Amino acid sequence: MERRTLGSHGPEVSSIGLGCMGMSVAYGVPDDAESLRTLDLAADLGVTLLDTADAYGRGANEELLGSWLSRRSSRREGLVLATKFGLRHDAATGRVGDVDTSAEYVRPACQASLRRLGTDHIDLYYAHRRNPDVPIEETVGAMAALVEAGDVRFLGLSEVGPGTLRRAHAVHPISAVQLEYSLFTRDVVEGEMLEVCRELGIAVVAYSPLGRAMLTGSVTSRDDLAEGDNRRRWPRFAEENLGHNLTLVAAVRDVAAQSGCSPAQAALAWILAQGDGIVPIPGTKKRRYLAENVSAADIVLSAEQLDSLRRAVPNGSVSGTRYPEQALARLGH
Repeated sequence: MERRTLGSHGPEVSSIGLGCMGMSVAYGVPDDAESLRTLDLAADLGVTLLDTADAYGRGANEELLGSWLSRRSSRREGLVLATKFGLRHDAATGRVGDVDTSAEYVRPACQASLRRLGTDHIDLYYAHRRNPDVPIEETVGAMAALVEAGDVRFLGLSEVGPGTLRRAHAVHPISAVQLEYSLFTRDVVEGEMLEVCRELGIAVVAYSPLGRAMLTGSVTSRDDLAEGDNRRRWPRFAEENLGHNLTLVAAVRDVAAQSGCSPAQAALAWILAQGDGIVPIPGTKKRRYLAENVSAADIVLSAEQLDSLRRAVPNGSVSGTRYPEQALARLGH
């Protein structure tokens, strides 16, 4: 698979990574056996960037990756293991409550992730969100101490604004910023944020590049979402928005068919064509979807096809916000 470098200060990774969250939480019932087989296939196909977080299943996703790594220790070399800290769960509701990016919390959070992952270092360590009451300089300074100690190799941030990114990078080189980016969500990246990333040599790691599977065409109604699937709570999948959004997916499907690929492959190939400094991490726990996603790295769309995809989903045309209100409040500081 093609390789890309995570900015001017980061490691080389496969051009398409693997988001692991859905293996443990959010999208229906977990299937650890299939998830482990999917991770095996990812390694066989040359996927080197694996993305998780301590918040995914309250550590369960890190533990899953740790169990896989314990059986595949020979593959640790060359693997870029990324995880995140900062989201703490409310004991009463079980949902994410506070954002803790204080300097005091950074080291214990990292040590806990290292134990769950069963590894002696984390390749890319992100602050998952930012608490606006904590100076970013304080957070990144504590993260930089982890690099000095050898616990972490490279640093990243997730869902921050361009001003925050500049201030963080002045404290210690930031290799990657993780942002939602897809045909459905373009305003988060395109414009000032992408300009700042290119100026500073910071990669964009694009999560939810398939619009939480809506862009694959596999979701045709809310009945396709299992009970307990988080998407049932997310505005773009709400009854009043879903019908409109599915008409946009149909337009993407038409362009993909003309290009000789699936809608998911077209959506990923479109992201890859936006610049070498962008690496999508589509998530899946199933081998068949992984193979389909990874093959998008071999698809080269013409300028006309890329433009057709943009026109199929005009910027701002998607109905509904990308997160519920409470989660939106934690974004973009």
